[in-house]
Amino acid sequence: MVHSGMPSFSRLLALSALVISLVISSTSAIVPPGQQGAFNQSITQPSDGPMTDANLIVQTAGEVNQKSGAPDDEAPDADIPPTSVTAIDGVLMSSTVADVTGSTSSHRRRPRHYFGRLDRRQSGFEEIFAGLPADQHDAAIEGTAYLTYTLVPNSTYNIDACLAWAATIDGCVFVNLYYEFNNYLLDFVFSEESNLKCVAYADIHDASEKTNFGGQASYPQAGGYILSSVDNNTVPLTYITQSSGWGLQSLIDPADPDGYSLVFGPTGGANNAAGYMGFALIDKYDVNACAQLCNGRGIDPVGGGCAYFNIWRAVVDGNPTTYTCAMYYLVTDESTAVNTGQGSLVVTYSRGYKRISVLPDGGFEGYTACDDFCFTTSDGTWIGTSPSDGDQDATIFFFPPYAYTGHSVGLLGAAFGDDSLLGTLSPAVPLATKAGVSYSIQCFINTAFSGSTLEASANVDITWNSATVGSFSGFSDWQFVQATATGTGSDTLAFVGSPAPAWAFIDNCFVYQA
Repeated sequence: MVHSGMPSFSRLLALSALVISLVISSTSAIVPPGQQGAFNQSITQPSDGPMTDANLIVQTAGEVNQKSGAPDDEAPDADIPPTSVTAIDGVLMSSTVADVTGSTSSHRRRPRHYFGRLDRRQSGFEEIFAGLPADQHDAAIEGTAYLTYTLVPNSTYNIDACLAWAATIDGCVFVNLYYEFNNYLLDFVFSEESNLKCVAYADIHDASEKTNFGGQASYPQAGGYILSSVDNNTVPLTYITQSSGWGLQSLIDPADPDGYSLVFGPTGGANNAAGYMGFALIDKYDVNACAQLCNGRGIDPVGGGCAYFNIWRAVVDGNPTTYTCAMYYLVTDESTAVNTGQGSLVVTYSRGYKRISVLPDGGFEGYTACDDFCFTTSDGTWIGTSPSDGDQDATIFFFPPYAYTGHSVGLLGAAFGDDSLLGTLSPAVPLATKAGVSYSIQCFINTAFSGSTLEASANVDITWNSATVGSFSGFSDWQFVQATATGTGSDTLAFVGSPAPAWAFIDNCFVYQA
């Protein structure tokens, strides 16, 4: 007897009835959120996360070498190079911020002149150390945060010309002025026809860092083109005289980076705090570079995106050595800035910056209508709306077991499960953005309440001015979700979903400048 591969019509009806019965049974077993039901399974309860790895930061600071000075073979008045990353999480490197973060808007070489800085100076340049007498060989500074150099007229030891130039250099707080002899480019190539170098730095150095004594063969070697005044058998070596240092009393107080606000500083303590994501060492004290590193840090699966960074300068044996950007997904403050250093390393110029979210109360924590269990369709910050024939399809709950962190959370899907329509949660007022600026929309979403079968149809769309810019679907424990959008100056954000019993909880939402 040959059996057909297709079941009979009567059997199909029986199977359909069984499936419907199972679904109804599963649904009826679920107590909906509006009746204070429990999750169908255990869900992630995030901890405060890892603490700052101060030991690795100190160890890496002892391994990098960021000291330099004016190159012998570089023309004067070059643009300031972009800030360089010298280490990431203990791995030494030499890279730009853009290469590390994948950013297309990172630092390029900066024009050397900056005429808006004079009013930010705390005091005038003062002599920090004098040069040796003219008849003695001296040494130039090799220090951190080299910027650029110029040549000033050498008919006299022209301090005034050097300091006047320094006042126009972006970020300059120190100059090293010295004569360099037997440098072929200075003597015969560069149009300035001067060997008096004025070298700019973005950090303050002292005489203990005078370690470049010259000794290089700059003139063409024997067998090449030799000036008639030079013995073919002897190529003169470079040497330095009258190397003095002039600086401000402290580093320049930086403006807040775009999208960030200052939390504390400067102090002599670095943060030792939870929510630590890692660190980078950079070659100058640059809060904008730290902000870009934080923006591009990547995602922690528990904490989400970088929300805070701590920048500080490491001074080792009395000399500036490197500059740390420590990054966190939790915002902290000066109360945790307790790490003043280890061994010969001292923490200086420590500042904390938090990332600014243009989304008010993205954690729904402003809803505090009770102290145990309650919910609403709107509060002063958020509005939940339902279709015309829907009922409470978007709500805000005060109930810590539902929240990812804190005590409140947003819910999409009919609170009592009495319809399967899509609700919309949106801020009560448009977001105050910057026109043309890219924004990162970040949230944690949970679609595990009803179990994997019933939550399979869960779906949340993220809309920006009514256009969908991101989405999330299917069954999941708390999951980080992000989307990008471009600001217009006043933008409407909304979260749309999810058909009950495939409820979707939303928490810890931020809209950051990308």
